Amino acid sequence: MSEKEGPVTVEDLPMSFQVKYLGQSDARGLWGIKHTRKPVDQMVAVAKALPPGQILPIVKLTITVDGVHLETINHGASRDEFEHMTVFFNIESISYGVQDLVYTRVFSMIIVKDNADVKGLNPFECHAFVCESRNAARRLTYSLAAAFQDYSRRVKEMQANAEYDESKAPSPKKKFAIDLRTPEEIEAELETEA
Repeated sequence: MSEKEGPVTVEDLPMSFQVKYLGQSDARGLWGIKHTRKPVDQMVAVAKALPPGQILPIVKLTITVDGVHLETINHGASRDEFEHMTVFFNIESISYGVQDLVYTRVFSMIIVKDNADVKGLNPFECHAFVCESRNAARRLTYSLAAAFQDYSRRVKEMQANAEYDESKAPSPKKKFAIDLRTPEEIEAELETEA
């Protein structure tokens, strides 16, 4: 993976990153750093409390125009410590992605679970990943932004086509956000709000 700075375009996708999976935790909202900060703090605390010798699962995270694919990577002798995991999050289910402002090597995203219609269940889940570097976390954020941009373009095309074909009902609008500000810019805004 190239660690060059700057935006990633749709033509650059798919992009893959080798990351450590911090885990997932409930989030309280659809998007915004205020809904990822507490879950990330909790997941980092759990990771720091792991017994000596126990490591976080290493996963290959691939961002495509269709979503985010996670797959555990075999780690030689220690590969039996983790179940093999293969997960795909459709772009429609991802509502937010951001590079964390405290742990700048951490990328987190909010997923809207399918069971959101079930009464009493929290539909928002925050997933977090430790990247190789701060720049890798930034690049991952830019990659998700490119996927969101392509998804937005496709939705607009479908809506435009639906206007010409009255038999097709327009799909409900999905909301999503990506925060491309640096951790320092996010922190400065949070300080001015306080």
